[in-house]
Amino acid sequence: MIWVIGCKGMLGTELCRQLSEKHIDYVSSDCDVDITDYSALKAFAAEKSLSFIINCAAYTAVDKAESEAEFAEKLNALGPANIARVAKECGAKLIHISTDYVFDGTGSVPYTEDMPVAPIGVYGATKAAGDKAVVASTEAFYILRTAWLYGWAGKNFVYTMIRAMNMRDSVKVVADQSGSPTFCGDLVGVIIKIIERAESGNPVSFGIYHVTDEGETTWFHFTQEIKKQAVELGLVTNAECVVNSCTTAEYPTPAKRPAYSVLSKVKIQKALDFKLPLWQESLSKFLNGSDFDKTRIQP
Repeated sequence: MIWVIGCKGMLGTELCRQLSEKHIDYVSSDCDVDITDYSALKAFAAEKSLSFIINCAAYTAVDKAESEAEFAEKLNALGPANIARVAKECGAKLIHISTDYVFDGTGSVPYTEDMPVAPIGVYGATKAAGDKAVVASTEAFYILRTAWLYGWAGKNFVYTMIRAMNMRDSVKVVADQSGSPTFCGDLVGVIIKIIERAESGNPVSFGIYHVTDEGETTWFHFTQEIKKQAVELGLVTNAECVVNSCTTAEYPTPAKRPAYSVLSKVKIQKALDFKLPLWQESLSKFLNGSDFDKTRIQP
């Protein structure tokens, strides 16, 4: 039995969808089981034969975290510590989702799993603390760092930009931050591969892995590709909308963002003997999917 924590979020929703598709038994929880309450987690796990616990819950409001540091710390550090403790006690393997924000973004080559973390904001610092707590609390863990995540459920950059293009004559997007857009369906695919490998008796080694779609781009060029594909599909009705570039300095935010947060996928692809898709291909899959929510792009 698999326990999905954070089942109502963007990633959790997609995970539950794919588990159901594959007829894999799971139980799920969201705000009904407080991850900052160890006793609540333990009570939910009691008398369940859990093989995996997958933690998709997190405080992800990057800018808001700067003024809600204590709350972010509880969800992103204390929560994973509690979950890892429960996982160890019930003999379950833990899959915990982390982020590219644990790095400072000053690099120029894709970050590997063994590079030192150096977060530059509250969100990244609390996620790094959560990763550290997981490592300290159980040996049977997979920490999957991902980046620039979008999916069919919930708000995300792709929906936001298409809606903006349908409402405005122009949009302005930063062109000096580089990363790898990642369709959460691809991340879920990796999670399920890890589960299936364990069940087949050929498990992937525990540890930290980076999982994003292949390739790298900037938010500006990502937006240009979103427009190109969405116009072709009739999702952007205002094809005359101009996508303009700007610098990070011209678009200040409460939280600093890593300027370069491309993650190396060599380790996970070697471990699972497969290749992650290019981000442009996955964007097409997202836009063409039957689960694409057109209500989220309406003016």
